[in-house]
Amino acid sequence: MAKLYFRYGAMNSGKSTGLLQAAYNYEERGQRVLLAKPAVDTKGDHEIVSRLGVTRAVDVVFAPADDVRAAVSAAGSADPESGRLDGMVRPVSCVLVDEAQFLTPKQVDDLLRIAVLDGIPVLAYGIRTDFRTEAFPGSARLLEIAHSLEELKTICRCGRKAVFNARLIDGRFVFDGSQVAIDGEDVTYESLCANCYLTESGGHLDGD
Repeated sequence: MAKLYFRYGAMNSGKSTGLLQAAYNYEERGQRVLLAKPAVDTKGDHEIVSRLGVTRAVDVVFAPADDVRAAVSAAGSADPESGRLDGMVRPVSCVLVDEAQFLTPKQVDDLLRIAVLDGIPVLAYGIRTDFRTEAFPGSARLLEIAHSLEELKTICRCGRKAVFNARLIDGRFVFDGSQVAIDGEDVTYESLCANCYLTESGGHLDGD
């Protein structure tokens, strides 16, 4: 049986790089993959962007109201030149989803259906919590139903394992605001360990 995998980590833990490497590994063996991401992630428009500078176009972008299973089925049935073999469209061997935290819980349920009912492994990559240490709805659902959970690790500035994603606006840490703000010129993020996060927040956690 195919499985749903959730590979998660703080920002800058190599999630997008790992996804692109997984895609390369499948394709090196002659297998077809579909790359996808939520429309909420506007960084790179219709591309997956690794912080190492590697980019690749996605095959499907999920809007919040989209039926993910139907969208993947339609993309898999399409006839791109890369999907042809001896005049036939090759079946999809794996679906890879970047920034999976931005999916809705219902869309995550669709990922499970793709794996179990359609027999296509799904590798979802994302972060668990926002800058307030609250779980993203998509990540929370993935933690509940994914067959396999794998933490991708990165390092805080102090050398400890980073677990939180702190938001900075114009270079200053902020701990209030909307859950989603894509990093760019004014908004950036820094991966911090619990100790450094509490130091910067004055000991505050969103649940307080």
